[in-house]
Amino acid sequence: MSPRIASRTRQTRSQGGFTLIEAAMATVIIGVGVLAMIDAQSAFIRANLWSNHAASATFLANEVREYTRLLPRHDPVSGLVIDAGVLYGWGPDEGEITVDDFDDLDDFDGITFSGFGSPDWSDGDLPGPIDAFGEVIPEITLDGTELGASADDGTGQMVFAGEAMNGWSQSVEVDKIDPFDTAVVYAPEYFVGPVGVDPGQPVDSFPLRVTVRVFYQSAADPLPSEVIAVSWIVP
Repeated sequence: MSPRIASRTRQTRSQGGFTLIEAAMATVIIGVGVLAMIDAQSAFIRANLWSNHAASATFLANEVREYTRLLPRHDPVSGLVIDAGVLYGWGPDEGEITVDDFDDLDDFDGITFSGFGSPDWSDGDLPGPIDAFGEVIPEITLDGTELGASADDGTGQMVFAGEAMNGWSQSVEVDKIDPFDTAVVYAPEYFVGPVGVDPGQPVDSFPLRVTVRVFYQSAADPLPSEVIAVSWIVP
């Protein structure tokens, strides 16, 4: 083969484009890059959603703390007493049916503020979630529209008649704890009787630990999930 013919052959091969293997490798490399970008975007969305949920949950927990900040540990009138072995005064007292009626911390034990937008508030013990004034926090759309407002229930009592902050609930726990070891939890009726010159420890003299657990449940979730728990001690 003459040098001129060999040169033309090399030129023809070099102008023929990518081989099948080269094209396949390029496709794989580009595909991996695209998948990495999609995965990174998904991770960013998940992290942003978690951040938003954590911020909302922290806000809701602190709203309950602010609402109860100045309340005494036990009922300011009847107190917490044991009569014939029966404890009186723990939890909501007779006639205390709304959050505005609660006048001490132990009234909140076991109470869940939730509604998930249901008209009869069947998802919670009381309407909620609530803010630092004890009022139900309404759902607000992206354009700033508030879904719901207070209305007269027919008896002169103003009640929330709208859609609460969707999917959120506040569950409150109040525990009696050991004053020297906050990890030790006692039953509400626990007390230390007097022995000799030792006066013991009355049933209403123990510090309390208040815990607010905030849950979220989307329309696709079968059950609510705990987002955050905030605790503090009232001596």
